Amino acid sequence: MAANEDQEMELEALRSIYEGDVCFRELSPVSFQYRIGESGDPKAFLIEVSWPETYPQTAPVISMDAFFNNTISSAIKQSILDKLMVEVEANLGTAMTYTLFEYAKDNKEVFMENQPVNTVTSVSNSISIGTPDVPPSKKKEKKEQLSKTQKRKLADKTDNKGELPRGWNWVDVIKHVSIFKFSFFLPLERFL
Repeated sequence: MAANEDQEMELEALRSIYEGDVCFRELSPVSFQYRIGESGDPKAFLIEVSWPETYPQTAPVISMDAFFNNTISSAIKQSILDKLMVEVEANLGTAMTYTLFEYAKDNKEVFMENQPVNTVTSVSNSISIGTPDVPPSKKKEKKEQLSKTQKRKLADKTDNKGELPRGWNWVDVIKHVSIFKFSFFLPLERFL
């Protein structure tokens, strides 16, 4: 079989195997990505496999340069790539993309055992490990400033626990009755 026929058969097999799998992504008919682990997992990583024209007789190009992998140290990336290349050499001449993805899934914990869980940032080939130095952007709420007289009036209204006394907002019953006292004594005949 020609290399293109092998690639077409493997492409068809990959599409049927990974149909509906959110971890698998076909970038082109000869380039694929697979996310190993859940997207929120700090030890998850993304593998990209690209086929050259003579694949599967020649090794595929395996990359971990995706933005998703920025939190992984370069030593861990290189270690994963080295282990995957050993697997490539063992399967040279056969369709191996599925095998590589499954090998990575099965050995995820072994690959990532030395990966620190702390935040890792790589900027222009320098890696810094630790927590970010950015302070939280939450603004502090301002307390209401009271003058001395306002504080004194507030203290006079409240008891020693800072609570208002029972009935502080009640309507003055006597004042209320004095306003409406005549309505109680009106003869009932007026309303009939």
